[in-house]
Amino acid sequence: MVAWNRHELVTQWWQALHNACHVDAPRELLDSLVGEFEAGARTGAAEAGMRIGAALARAGLDDPAVPVVSAQILCPTADGADRITVERQMAALAVGIGQGHRAELDRAAASVRSADDRYRIMFENASVAIAISDSAGNLLDVNEGFANLVGVPLEQLRQMGTVDALHFSHPDDRAEIEALLYRELLDPRKGTIRLERRTLRGDGSIGWAGFTVTYVPGTDGHCDYLISFGRDMTERHRLEQELQRQARHDALTGLPNRWQLLDAIGAVIETATEDDRVGLCFADLDRFKEINDRYGHGFGDRVLAAVAVRIGDALADTGSLLARLGGDEFVALVPPPDADRRVAEIAERMLAALTEPMVVDEHRVQMSVSIGAVIEPCAGAQPEELLDAADRGLYRAKIGGRDQWVLHALEVDPD
Repeated sequence: MVAWNRHELVTQWWQALHNACHVDAPRELLDSLVGEFEAGARTGAAEAGMRIGAALARAGLDDPAVPVVSAQILCPTADGADRITVERQMAALAVGIGQGHRAELDRAAASVRSADDRYRIMFENASVAIAISDSAGNLLDVNEGFANLVGVPLEQLRQMGTVDALHFSHPDDRAEIEALLYRELLDPRKGTIRLERRTLRGDGSIGWAGFTVTYVPGTDGHCDYLISFGRDMTERHRLEQELQRQARHDALTGLPNRWQLLDAIGAVIETATEDDRVGLCFADLDRFKEINDRYGHGFGDRVLAAVAVRIGDALADTGSLLARLGGDEFVALVPPPDADRRVAEIAERMLAALTEPMVVDEHRVQMSVSIGAVIEPCAGAQPEELLDAADRGLYRAKIGGRDQWVLHALEVDPD
C-alpha cells in the first residue's frame, strides 16, 4: 500500500459521496470499510469490494454513483492501481450494493476462481445497468441490467455490432447529452457526471433512466473509455407526473384547478402584446346549496361532475380553458385574440349548456349558473386581480336575477 492518512481518506470518501449522491454517509462506517479494503487489497480486492458494497447498501447508499466514487477514492491507495483495478472495483462494489447481504456475496465469491472470472461474474450479475463505451461513443460491453433497462435481450444487443452509446436515448435528448459528455468528460479526459434522461426502449416505448458516467483514462496501451452505471427511473417519473397532474387538477371533476388557471393566465400575460385583451367568465351554480341540503353532499358532488361535463363539452371547440376553483365555482379563461368578441359567445354557451335538465342517480335536476365576466388588457395585469374582478361581476349577476351573465370593468371598480 502507498502511504496515506486514514482520517483524510475517510473525509475524502465522505465528501465524494456527499457531492455525488447528496447523502451523508456515517463516518464510522466509512472508517471501518477503509480498513476492510486495505486488508482485502493485499490479496485481491474483489471480495472486499463486494462486502463493502453490501455494507453500503445496508446503510441505504445504493445510488448508482456510489460504486464509481468509492472506487475512485479507494483504488489509488492500492499499489499499482490501474484501469483494470478501477474497473473491477467498480463492478465489485456494484454487485455488493445490488445483492445487499453477505450470504449471497460469499456464494458468488466461492463460485469463481480467477480474477477475470470474478470480474465477468460481477459485471454480468450486477443489479444495476452497466455499459462500457470507448471515447468515440461506441458500446464495447453491456450487462443484463442494461439490457433490461433498454428492453432488448442481451444476446440481441451483442449481435448488433457497433452501436452508438446514445442509440437508446430519446432522439430529442441526444444532442444535449452528447454536448454534456464532450464538455464535462471527453474534453478534459476525466470526471464523473450524473444525468437523468428519457430512454427509447426496444419496443418503441419511452422510459426514464438515471446514469452516472465516469471517464477512465487508459494505461499500459489501453484506450480511454467511459463506464456508466444506471437504473430505471420510469416508475418514479410516472409517479411524479401523476402527482404533478393531481396538484394541477380538480380531483372531483378532472378540470384544471385554481393553480393551473393562474399559471395559464400568467402565461397569457407574459406573451401578450400591448393591444391584447384577455377575458374571464366566473360562473357559480344557482341554488346549489339546496341540492346539498335535499340530497346530501355525495349527490351534490355528482351534480358538480355532471355540470363540468356539460360545460366542458359546450366549450370544447372554443380554445378557452375551463377550470374549477372549488365548491360550485367554475371559470373559463378566454385568451387573445378576439377576447372582446368571444367572451359573450362563451358566456352564452355556459348558460345554454344547463338549459336541459340533467339525470343524476335517476333524479332529474335542473341547474343554472350566474356568470361574471371581465375583458381586460393583458400587459401588466395581475392574474389574481383579474379573477377578483370576475368574482365581483359574478356578484352583480347574482343580485340581478341569476341565470345570466354580467360584464364587469376594472376601471369603474370602487377601491
